[in-house]
Amino acid sequence: MLHWIWVLIVGAIIGTIAGAITGRGGAMGWLANILAGLIGSSLGQAIFGEWGPNVAGMAIVPSLLGAIILVLVVSFVLGMLNRRTD
Repeated sequence: MLHWIWVLIVGAIIGTIAGAITGRGGAMGWLANILAGLIGSSLGQAIFGEWGPNVAGMAIVPSLLGAIILVLVVSFVLGMLNRRTD
């Protein structure tokens, strides 16, 4: 149980950092930060491997890179959808 709490905390931190780096995290809430961190972590580790320091079973550097990619792609897609409806 404690492991999953750490996973959620680390996921939220990774998502928050990715949003801050991309400049697109201002509108994201805590749930979106956790999702971006967790999904980005899986994406980053699948693409870049599991190198660097590990916290709560997540390799920090690939996880952060994956979360940055995820935030950029999602914000691009949402931006395109918003332009299409305007």
